[in-house]
Amino acid sequence: MDIIRRGAKLVDKLIIGVSTNPSKSPMFTLDERVAMVTRETEDLGDAVGVVSFDALLMKFAEAQHAQLIIRGLRAVSDFEYEYQMAGMNQQLNARIETVFLMADVALQPIASKLVKEIAIYDGDIRKFVTPRIAADVVARVAQLGARR
Repeated sequence: MDIIRRGAKLVDKLIIGVSTNPSKSPMFTLDERVAMVTRETEDLGDAVGVVSFDALLMKFAEAQHAQLIIRGLRAVSDFEYEYQMAGMNQQLNARIETVFLMADVALQPIASKLVKEIAIYDGDIRKFVTPRIAADVVARVAQLGARR
């Protein structure tokens, strides 16, 4: 939300692309994640939209008529990966710029993988996510069976 709120100030319309990363194991389906992001960004009004996609990022950006892609960075390790991806994306479409925003310092250690692990082991995740997301995660963990 930090990157979304700050990124929305930089553009007329911010489209949040929600996709499936084949190298990750999400706790929620694509449709559930789109609904969650839509709910969490409602207070930003029409300046923000949420769209799912299953394609190359640059193909998605082109379909949205995007002029830039905003990517959030937490650490140097994020930068190395994101820098490489930005270079590849520029080769695919040099008309679309990539802009990096550093996460707020207080948020930099937060990673979805770690938040999921804390929740699975019945830890309190409320300081890492919004109250509604925390409730969603706790409910999903209850369905899956938390480890105690």
